[in-house]
Amino acid sequence: MRAFVITGPGRADVVDVPEPEAGPGQVIVDVERAGVCGTDAEFFSGDMAYLHTGEAAYPIRIGHEWSGVVAAAGPGVDPKWTGRRVTGDTMLGCGRCRRCTSGRQHLCADRYEIGIRNGWPGALAERLPVPARALHPLPGTVDATLGALVEPGANALRAVRGARLSPGARLLVLGPGTIGLLVGKIAAADGAEVHLLGRDEESLSFARSLGIGPVWTSVTVPDLPFDAVVDASNSPDLPALALDLVEPGGRIVYIGLSGEPSRIDTRTAVLKDVTIVGVLSGSGGLAGTIELYASGAVDPRPLVAATVCLDDAATVLAGKRDPGWGPAPKIHIDPRPWGGEADRDGKPAGG
Repeated sequence: MRAFVITGPGRADVVDVPEPEAGPGQVIVDVERAGVCGTDAEFFSGDMAYLHTGEAAYPIRIGHEWSGVVAAAGPGVDPKWTGRRVTGDTMLGCGRCRRCTSGRQHLCADRYEIGIRNGWPGALAERLPVPARALHPLPGTVDATLGALVEPGANALRAVRGARLSPGARLLVLGPGTIGLLVGKIAAADGAEVHLLGRDEESLSFARSLGIGPVWTSVTVPDLPFDAVVDASNSPDLPALALDLVEPGGRIVYIGLSGEPSRIDTRTAVLKDVTIVGVLSGSGGLAGTIELYASGAVDPRPLVAATVCLDDAATVLAGKRDPGWGPAPKIHIDPRPWGGEADRDGKPAGG
């Protein structure tokens, strides 16, 4: 089958690799759609931290935001999975350690991460092996595009849960990228008053077009009591700004990661009696995200700028975008041999 393989910083190609086989407890998924994110771009550039800690190594097959149809079930797997459209958890714990048995398998020290950690192949390929225990079925109202947005949506949902917003609470989201915008959409659907803060005018303009709530910069943000702040940025400076802006007794959720250490003054956190929450992965939020998408309470599809072919993956990861795609932050890849169905404008994907 064809798969996208990164062999070194800035070096990648679509190559033929052996077909995966479903081992005990596993299924094989025919991938319909895969999203690429900042983590994938860091693998392509060589900046991803796991490459320097030994938790990942070249060559690597990326892709952890995906949807597809179960094509085969291995020994011990209910055959009813076959033919079902699914998505799945990225984090694959060992299932035996204290963290796994207490419901924290996404923090397992020996975990695999699909397309990211310890060599588990990713979804930028025609087919993907997945443990059946990681699968989540998708209802008929959740198509391939929505299915591939479940993983980032689950990260956002966990961030919103971490903020513990009551109806009418005021939330400030730092960073209007995919995760930040999904946080805003989910929180607004829950009845929160959402404000967004960014710095790039193109992304700010796009955020305004979604109608989630007021959009600010660090210079224009008003002096309002923000009950919670979610930092979904990759800036090393914004974690401290979140602490400055949150209301005393409020909550801060950190889900973004910067490329260098960020610092906060813990004296401020203590004196403001602030609760700080960190979120790693969408584990525990996938089922809830599927429900939000299936019901129509949250529609993330405007965040997808285009769907392209597997052969275009390197161009996308290098940050080269067709100006005709517009400013939406997410790019999807259809790895199927015919190159996909259509992008949002109805043109053949990659054409």
